[in-house]
Amino acid sequence: MRSIQSGILALLAVPVLFSAFPCHAAGSHLQKSLEVLLAEEGLTGAAWVLIGEGGSKSFGALGMRDSLNHSEFTTDTRFHVGSLTKSVLATGVLKLATDGIVELDAPVSRYLPNLHFENPWADTAVVTVRHLLDHTSGLNDAHLWQLFSQRPDPKLPLIAAFPEPKVQLRVRSRPGSQFSYSNMGYTLLGMIVEAVVDDTYESYLDANVLAPLEMRNSTSMFTEQQGKDADPTLAWGHVDGGSRYAARPIFLRPAGQFTTTAADLARFAKFLLSDGVVDGDQFIDEALMNARGQPSGTDAALNGLIAGYALGLGRRDRHGVVGFCHSGNIAGFVARLCIFPDENKAYAYSINTDSETADYERVDSLLIAALGIAEATVPPGTEPAPDIAAWHGRYILSPNRFQAFEYLDKVFGAVSIFADGSLLSMESLQSDPRKLRPVGSRNYSASDRATSSHVFYRGEDGRYLFSDGFKTYEKVSSSYLFAHWASISLGIAGLVWILLAGAISAIREPRKMMQRSQAPAFAATMLLLAPIPFFMTQSFMALGDFTTASVLLAIVTLLLPIGMLWTLVRARNALRQSPMNLLHGLAALFVLQWCAVLFSAGMLPLRLWI
Repeated sequence: MRSIQSGILALLAVPVLFSAFPCHAAGSHLQKSLEVLLAEEGLTGAAWVLIGEGGSKSFGALGMRDSLNHSEFTTDTRFHVGSLTKSVLATGVLKLATDGIVELDAPVSRYLPNLHFENPWADTAVVTVRHLLDHTSGLNDAHLWQLFSQRPDPKLPLIAAFPEPKVQLRVRSRPGSQFSYSNMGYTLLGMIVEAVVDDTYESYLDANVLAPLEMRNSTSMFTEQQGKDADPTLAWGHVDGGSRYAARPIFLRPAGQFTTTAADLARFAKFLLSDGVVDGDQFIDEALMNARGQPSGTDAALNGLIAGYALGLGRRDRHGVVGFCHSGNIAGFVARLCIFPDENKAYAYSINTDSETADYERVDSLLIAALGIAEATVPPGTEPAPDIAAWHGRYILSPNRFQAFEYLDKVFGAVSIFADGSLLSMESLQSDPRKLRPVGSRNYSASDRATSSHVFYRGEDGRYLFSDGFKTYEKVSSSYLFAHWASISLGIAGLVWILLAGAISAIREPRKMMQRSQAPAFAATMLLLAPIPFFMTQSFMALGDFTTASVLLAIVTLLLPIGMLWTLVRARNALRQSPMNLLHGLAALFVLQWCAVLFSAGMLPLRLWI
């Protein structure tokens, strides 16, 4: 989360200055490596914890918690952790399940009877509490206004995130069938907690999860760096270029509102490594503790894939090791917690810079090396499945994470799968090519993974699908994608022609410009620039609000096809005057067809507040 102005600073690559301070019991080599990393990646400050042999704990911190007054980031500094909050909330729900207050496989309607899902599979698959916990409900992740808005208050009822359930709670894939990350789903979990305990979810978590785990310096309540309730120990968030970013409340706060310290994250990590017993009592059922990060009911899992997410933790195969982790970022912070149950080790960190360019995986690599985590056993290769050729082709996300951007993910996120000897090659516009090695049946292991990472299977309706446990792709015809790519190419070519033709006419004969056939299209295209100054001066947190900038954006994107149509009519009427009018008309027609596609995809006019 950041302002548009901060984004421009990021493009200028303004380096972030930082100061390093002594690290308590963290190891000088690790500290020096992290100091270099923060400098190279332009990060402001960080705190981390390692849980090693025999449950030993070591902490470290360096850099600044506030770049304005150069205050140091220490091991006592409080920070936000974004979506890592979900692991804490999931723990609270599992506590309720252990106590018999919530049934994980019960429909959500049992606890929220007045909130109805638009679920096409309602007759055979209802949304359950477990589906919300596992991100398998089929819900959209979030609407832009639910995450980026200046309207919410920290004490606003959670139901305010769902003013029109028929719009917000549309189920896009059969509940339970596949993972699709949803901040809305975890907000519903917060509402379920409130329904059964008759209190705010924040109060419940603080009293019934954080207190028993002795996380005394943590809270689910909203904390901020400024204002009358400012917390002087809370680090400021930062963005690229070193600009400070203050915390803001969000509509979906159960999905990302949590404040903690390195020491408290260590306590939470040790609990996650345990059998669920606290002070001699079974705080959370041991079977539930063991099931965290172990997907079992999705189509991918039923087809043999072990990668995935369950009960607030995801299985993470990186840097040659496998752990159970959760990450998060919000308002200038990036955090991660990973546990390694087989070795009884863990690490966690928070960095108070939310950067678009920094490589945070370098932090994980250093902490994994410091812990000495054993490398995962690589599965032996096998012969490819005899029918795997049927899965060769092109794929799109099904479903994609944010429904509002489904069209963009479709045309720019398409993936190609084809044979490369006994391997499969996986290519896309958004990532480097990957090789997939067969490891049994239709399970494959990617070249940058240590274990089985992908599975190819048929959906219940016969569709060809593949999944990595966190994304599911559906096979589509090449002609379907080529048609979309051709539409975009023609649309962009038409816009370029209109801009060039309009600019040349404006320079050569400015007085006659408005009489030219291309004038309406040129004016409509130039108007697309009008909202930019307004977006530059508003907070990034207002991106989903009904503001001058967003209203202007909706208006100018609505005027674009009108201007093109006007030019098309003018060009047709003036064909005999100049053959150039034919080209102007064709350019306008090219843009118009793209506008029609964008309209059908819900992206024209572009309304950020819906």
